[in-house]
Amino acid sequence: MRYFIEFAYHGKNYFGYQIQPGQITVQEVFEKALSTILRSDIKITGAGRTDSGVHAKKIFAHFDLDSDIPQNLVYRLNSFLPNDIAAKNVFKVTNDAHARFDATFRTYEYIVSLEKNPFLNDFSWQIINRTLDLERMNEACQILSEYEDFTSFSKLHTDNKTNNCKIYLAEWTKTGTELKFTVSADRFLRNMVRAIVGTMIEIGNGKISIEDFRDIIEAKDRGKAGTSAPPQGLFLVDVGYDFERILFD
Repeated sequence: MRYFIEFAYHGKNYFGYQIQPGQITVQEVFEKALSTILRSDIKITGAGRTDSGVHAKKIFAHFDLDSDIPQNLVYRLNSFLPNDIAAKNVFKVTNDAHARFDATFRTYEYIVSLEKNPFLNDFSWQIINRTLDLERMNEACQILSEYEDFTSFSKLHTDNKTNNCKIYLAEWTKTGTELKFTVSADRFLRNMVRAIVGTMIEIGNGKISIEDFRDIIEAKDRGKAGTSAPPQGLFLVDVGYDFERILFD
């Protein structure tokens, strides 16, 4: 039987989501907790692979088990997991449901703080004493929807079969001294959101123009785009599925 589990994590202490030799990762910690509680060797497949230091407010993974799960699994997991990982929900799905490949969209948010704030050190990129042109940054957001190939914002030397993505939403909003970039797409490339944010900040401070931004995308060259924004401001906030199709009746 296959199960989906929803969880969240603070990414500061982890070398990303996916298991890597010699590094502590979210997947490794979660699998150890599940395996201990369920007394079986559990492997999970996540909806995405966040980089080192990136957070997730809502992410799903699937795992297989030969028996029913205990009704109090979420409670027991949260008693076992460290404070920076929280299980939210678990439910049975069809045996062919896949947390990664069945996802219909993923939504990320990136937080920029325009003031020094010690309480946001782990959760934002602090850009102090600068004026950013939010209108021009949102002009750049509209350009994103015109393209599908985002090679210029992809980490080099990945195993991607294609660098095409369909962006459904991209926008900057401001609340007080905080800027938030929200972007939703069918899929994302490694480092894509952070590379876009870093480039858009250069638009906001006047270092590059809107036409430069278009040229960067069309160049399909990571070297043309801006420096990636730091990881601590990035959050995976939602993953969508056709639950009517994948939920087990």
